[in-house]
Amino acid sequence: MIKLSDRALDLLLYALSAVFALVTALTSTLLPHRAWGAVAAGGYLAAALLVYLVRRRDLLTWAAWGAVALLPMVLQAVQRAGGRTDRAQEEVLVVEHMGESLLSAGTPYLSRPEIAAIPIDERLLGYRPYQPGMSIFGLPRAVAGDFWWTDARIWFAVVTAGALVTAFHLVRATQPVRALQAATVLPVTALTLATGGDDIPVLALCLLALALVHAGRPGWAGVAVGAAAACKLFALPVVAVLVILALFTRSWRLLPGALGLPLLALLPPLLVNADALIENVFRFPLGHGLVTSPAQSPFPGYLISQLEPGGRYVAMGLLGLAAAVIGILLLRRPPRTARSAALFCGYGLLTAILLMPTTRFGYLLYPAALVFFALALSKDTASSAAQRDTALYRH
Repeated sequence: MIKLSDRALDLLLYALSAVFALVTALTSTLLPHRAWGAVAAGGYLAAALLVYLVRRRDLLTWAAWGAVALLPMVLQAVQRAGGRTDRAQEEVLVVEHMGESLLSAGTPYLSRPEIAAIPIDERLLGYRPYQPGMSIFGLPRAVAGDFWWTDARIWFAVVTAGALVTAFHLVRATQPVRALQAATVLPVTALTLATGGDDIPVLALCLLALALVHAGRPGWAGVAVGAAAACKLFALPVVAVLVILALFTRSWRLLPGALGLPLLALLPPLLVNADALIENVFRFPLGHGLVTSPAQSPFPGYLISQLEPGGRYVAMGLLGLAAAVIGILLLRRPPRTARSAALFCGYGLLTAILLMPTTRFGYLLYPAALVFFALALSKDTASSAAQRDTALYRH
């Protein structure tokens, strides 16, 4: 069997990504995606040509991220500020509307009657299926107006860059280039940041939390993962795994941030209008809203949910069963290192994504980045008090 070197794999990654971007530019039915592909194809091609010329692979990765994610994102933000209405995905508008509602009404959510009053072809944008913390990214536009730098994606990128630079600085001794590539330049990641982006800062904060656990800083790890969970429910499995790790390694300082920040973020909308929060964060994702979520990638959970009668309940039952099995494994063989925690998170989220009745292909960026990041972490962490790691996915 031929074993490719790291640089050969880099070349293959950038070359295939260039092809993907070019095909996206020529064939995608989503105009923001086509605009991304037209710019990113050149960035990936340049990175491929430089693979054997740039000595440090991590620096090439950061430069490629700028070319294939940040540059097309800024170009789309500028064009959007100039009047183009086809330079952002719907989630960008939703997050910015959350910021506007937070300023004007004290809650980022519309109530069910308010959503019902919206014209039916625009009603989907009335739903905000994110945690309250996500509204922070919409505040710049709500406060300052329509400028390129108030685009929510710009602030997604600012938080993402800060979190990733810090995370990879903390684990730099292991040279985690493949993990860095998964979090930045993989097409699913770069495309998401450039056109929509709300998942990327959440993922980056989760990686930062794991890096902080690895570095023996559980208090700040709790703040990072708590901030992620205050923005999106996808971070809650990472919170659960790190809470288990904290309990079994007695890293008590992790708990206040990890548990407190998500709960604290819920207080204002609960006090202002609890039913609006429930309508947006729970009823709509579970298929009980006034409109149907467009997140319908053909994974097993979605396909099962389309079967009649009762397909959705079967899919939800399988998802619940999987969650129970993972929960039992967590308790029987708890993670005691950042590495084993990252693997639990990656495989657990992959299982959830495959079985969720409502899901997107882009969500796969979470397990991909988490698993690659786990491989970049050493087996032992400064915060681990135990001498023996009994986690399920120990390597």
